[in-house]
Amino acid sequence: MGIFDKMFGGGENESNNQSKVNWRPLTDISEVEVAEMESQQQLVAILKHSTRCGISRMVLRQFENSYDIPEDAEVKLYFLDLLSHRDISNEIADRFKVRHESPQLIILQQKEVVHHSSHQDIDVNNIKEFL
Repeated sequence: MGIFDKMFGGGENESNNQSKVNWRPLTDISEVEVAEMESQQQLVAILKHSTRCGISRMVLRQFENSYDIPEDAEVKLYFLDLLSHRDISNEIADRFKVRHESPQLIILQQKEVVHHSSHQDIDVNNIKEFL
């Protein structure tokens, strides 16, 4: 294990099994339209994450550790593995007119982007602001 793995944790085979966040994997390009439609009924957040990036891993861990939104809140959380699904990331950028960054949090409400942030600006409070 290298020094960066010790500092930032994990590796390519990360698992969200112990996360407090009820992530829904975004694995098919058709799910982008589903998420957009769901945003008419509830808040939708998409976290774009690079499994090879230490900064992305650190941001993900901080987000998950600080996550305290109740399970019954009107929010659906999608997790996008950028390395496995770059086509989906490109679709999100095109569809919602948000330049790709990694890591990146995009929040949709009523089929519109109401917030997007990247790197250390990603915070659970970004979601709470719209609940």
